[in-house]
Amino acid sequence: MPQTQISCPRCRQPIAANVEQLFDVTYEPASKQRLLSGQSNYARCPHCGYEGRLATPVIYHDNDKELLLTFFPPELGLPLNEQEKLMGPLIKQVVERLPLEKRKGYLFKPTANFTYESMIETILNKDGISSDMIKAQQERVQLIEKLLQMTSADARLEMIRQNEKIIDEQFFGLFSRIAQNAMQSGQEPIARALIELQKQLLDETAFGRQLKESVGEMEAAQKELQALGRSLTREKLLDLVIAAPNEARIRAYVSMARGGMDYVFFQSLTEKIDKASDEEKARLESVREKLLGFVAEMDKQMEARLKQAQDFVEAILEQDDVAKATQENLEGFTQDAAEVVNQMLKQASEKNDYARMGKLQKMVQVLQEASAPPPEVAFIEQLIQAPDDATLEAMLKQNDAMVNQQFLDSLSGLVAQMESQGDNPEAKAMGEKLGEVYKVALKYSMKKNMG
Repeated sequence: MPQTQISCPRCRQPIAANVEQLFDVTYEPASKQRLLSGQSNYARCPHCGYEGRLATPVIYHDNDKELLLTFFPPELGLPLNEQEKLMGPLIKQVVERLPLEKRKGYLFKPTANFTYESMIETILNKDGISSDMIKAQQERVQLIEKLLQMTSADARLEMIRQNEKIIDEQFFGLFSRIAQNAMQSGQEPIARALIELQKQLLDETAFGRQLKESVGEMEAAQKELQALGRSLTREKLLDLVIAAPNEARIRAYVSMARGGMDYVFFQSLTEKIDKASDEEKARLESVREKLLGFVAEMDKQMEARLKQAQDFVEAILEQDDVAKATQENLEGFTQDAAEVVNQMLKQASEKNDYARMGKLQKMVQVLQEASAPPPEVAFIEQLIQAPDDATLEAMLKQNDAMVNQQFLDSLSGLVAQMESQGDNPEAKAMGEKLGEVYKVALKYSMKKNMG
């Protein structure tokens, strides 16, 4: 969403922030994630270092769950009648967006929240997330914040050991989202601190070591499958699975080659089991049992993801201006959502449902335009091919208008992204090349600014 110019709450210097008061998830599903992740109404001041949530009135609406919540920061000190004057037009906007058949009684009785936290808790509770789960999530967030504030690796290690019981899958999932937000928003110092912390967490915790091993097995499985290329058959895939050194490798094959593990694949495995000696038969039966478990787990996850993606796309198709709604919800379009759109378009075409086809084609057009790489990314791809620094500088000079802060932030973010992939040799090589480009571009930009 576009940023708003505000005054820093501490030093009063002008800064940019994502200020948002209405989170209508029925109209714009992606707004829910912006609220819950803290992307909106949060300020970071480059002048004085202030960082914190902005005192902004908030309205949250979800028609499916019949939720209309309001929160008015008490520190603003406005009387109730003034609060209602500010909130009234936004609530009216929520109501007017809904068709008549969806306007229910809850819209005329907004639930006031006296704290921001109680509002978030109400939203999460409606999603089936209990207060205990919310508390556990808050503990993980607080641990990450404390670890980031520590400058000593030994002190961090001690705190990691004291809190290892909560450094689990949920912790690393949360950590990953925070790191991605930091890189995407150009917060290079925080992104680099998170990368350093991630390496220590992967090395010093039981789940981290397990995760690191899993990533290693995924990379090994990927290399083996890529080496076979178009010559990959069910028989060769089965041979790889049978020869897998551990469960993590088998799980990796399932995640990458699920499509090849069909009825014929399992029939071939059963035939091998029937022909095997007793000891080998027991081992192959164990492999089959693990395979079936991993396949069932993956299919269940895929089904849930596709259902979520389908609900997301349908919510946008219900809007009056599909192109505008698609543009406003681009952040929510995962690969699953894109596949759902293509499947829906195919089905609408088969049924000659021209009205639905028209809406879906508008959606596809917006997605195609958004997927085109930004000019600075295309320029970076050209710079990577430069044979030396002199050529690099000449290319920068020829495209002088593009060498701005946004371009440098993009470069820096790409460097941090490559560094976050640890020991991956390809990422390491790309990171080094991008680092060289960044140094030359930064030097060129400084010379340009100095005149």
